[in-house]
Amino acid sequence: MRIKSQRDFFAGLLYVVIGGAFAIGANNYTIGNAARMGPGYFPLLVGILLAILGAIIVVKSLVVETPDGDPIGPWAWKPLIYIILANFLFGLLLGGVPSLGIPSLGVMIGILVLTLVAAKAGPEFKLKEVIILAIVLAAGSWLVFIWGLNLQMPVWPSFISG
Repeated sequence: MRIKSQRDFFAGLLYVVIGGAFAIGANNYTIGNAARMGPGYFPLLVGILLAILGAIIVVKSLVVETPDGDPIGPWAWKPLIYIILANFLFGLLLGGVPSLGIPSLGVMIGILVLTLVAAKAGPEFKLKEVIILAIVLAAGSWLVFIWGLNLQMPVWPSFISG
């Protein structure tokens, strides 16, 4: 069978692999049932649904003809590097690395840095807009996670909050 849309084929394949991995990984937890869900119930269902969606996309890519075969373009290295770096820095700043002498800077600073670095991945970067977005995201995260859900995580840098 000939692949008629490379983009859909490989995207569907990625969905199947990730969904299958989540479904398999969920089996390490108690699944439960619909009336009494365990911690593995939701990841199992989402993994199965993702794998099914991926399989449908793969089949569609083999059946539906596209004008040019929808080839996969070159890798977008700049966004890939900036997004990975932003997430890495967020984790590093949130918890710190005591063995390297890096203190925990908390959720607020972590989100500000995450937003600034991730925004560099886009085609245009407007510092004023990004700072406004970072402040709104930090405030919203505080409202939802710290105040609303009462999660115990460092909000401010450890040298400020103690």
